[in-house]
Amino acid sequence: MDPTAAAIDPTKVTFGLDTFGDITHDLAGEPLAPAEVIRNILAEGALADQVGIDHFSVGEHHRPDYAVSSPDTVLAALATRTERITLGTAVTVLSSDDPIRVFERFSTLDAISQGRAEITIGRGSFTESFPLFGYALQDYETLFEEKIDLLSKVLPQEPFSWSGTTRPPLKDQSVHPRAERTIPTWVAVGGSPNSVIRAARYGFPLMLAIIGGQAERFAPYVQLFHEANDKLGNPALPVGVHSPGHIAEDDDTAREQLREAWLANRNQLGRERGWGPAGPGEFDSEVEQGALYVGSVETVAKKIAHTVRALGVDRFDLKYANGTVAHEHLMQSIELYGTQVIPRVRELLA
Repeated sequence: MDPTAAAIDPTKVTFGLDTFGDITHDLAGEPLAPAEVIRNILAEGALADQVGIDHFSVGEHHRPDYAVSSPDTVLAALATRTERITLGTAVTVLSSDDPIRVFERFSTLDAISQGRAEITIGRGSFTESFPLFGYALQDYETLFEEKIDLLSKVLPQEPFSWSGTTRPPLKDQSVHPRAERTIPTWVAVGGSPNSVIRAARYGFPLMLAIIGGQAERFAPYVQLFHEANDKLGNPALPVGVHSPGHIAEDDDTAREQLREAWLANRNQLGRERGWGPAGPGEFDSEVEQGALYVGSVETVAKKIAHTVRALGVDRFDLKYANGTVAHEHLMQSIELYGTQVIPRVRELLA
């Protein structure tokens, strides 16, 4: 099945925002305290709800350049300040967490938010949580495979038994508090065919993290996911895309507000992972041809619409917080995304 073959119903595509809680700077260029960043995230999520965005997701990190290590706590606070937006993670690092505790926290969040919680699980692109919580990196694959298996047993909220190598077995166990529904749970994938097939095997929707290069190169993964679900006898499961971006009143302003922050973040990761340094040319290339959705309302809307069409996806989440970009600029980006970009994307898709 070609993922682009089916017509797209623009009324059914949903749009979200993601943040990892990056330590931002104020307008004078001074870094904010993590506590202030967390309070700003609450304001950003509340604005997203007010301007009609469908989803708001918060990532999990355990390092000094990010403020959020407990996304469900932030989301619980946000639940009391919002009315309709879904509240999820981007992502929950399941490999270094306990699937039963994950369920308990999110069933609690689902109660507080009156049925608006969701989970996105992944292995995580950072490894700080492994030694922090006493896990060995050599068990990276085994931990995720066994924990996603255990979570799949917990989510239906029926008594279950489970056994594996990473923890003692469980027999006829139940979990509490019970949620009033099955909590939507996505699997985040960065481009591994095995991960795509694993998501289908457990019957979880797929969230593609496209953070570099052209979105079209992920079309084979979408097709693989649909084919795997067909072979497994699953119902049609949604596919989403998560990509970074920033919106301002015009293209030049958007690039100026993001460029230095993006390069600093990219090169910090590059030093940690052995990549070569990036310069302004790489930034411009990603904006013009790659996975950075940066510019005016029209520029960003056209690029999102192109991605939705090219991949045939059901959801697009913009990672709106990127490095040190000031809270004031993020708030403007959120407002433009909700009030102008999303309606324009729907027009273009129609």
